[in-house]
Amino acid sequence: MGKLQQIQDFIASEPIAMAGVSRNPKKFGFAAFRELKEKGMNIIPVNPYATEIHGSKVFPDIKSLPDNVKGLIVMTGKDKTPGVIREAREKGIQHIWIQKNAETGKEISELEGSGINLITKECILMFFKPDGVHKFHAALKRFFRRYPR
Repeated sequence: MGKLQQIQDFIASEPIAMAGVSRNPKKFGFAAFRELKEKGMNIIPVNPYATEIHGSKVFPDIKSLPDNVKGLIVMTGKDKTPGVIREAREKGIQHIWIQKNAETGKEISELEGSGINLITKECILMFFKPDGVHKFHAALKRFFRRYPR
């Protein structure tokens, strides 16, 4: 299966949880959550220090998520990513997107060959109803033949 098909399968796995949603509107973890939510993604925030973010109920951890969640976007700091991935596997989440700069080689090597649809080194905002700078970035990647196939 090509990477673009993996991305499409991930997006179709809604509802999707996002670990690392920030309470701070100036941080990328908040901005990405807000943008995906406003574009219509059925997205569920995960943050152990909040109960509500941008009008959505927040879950403190992955194990607390509803059982129908099959996808997870990981936007945590690298130090938190291994624990989030471990909880996701225990929860049975089959689609995991580790946002750029949240991954380490350890999680990637552990997930490869596991049967989990793993996406790394890509930005979700470039693939879910992209507009503005994200649409431009996608066009550049297509032009330079770096867009997933």
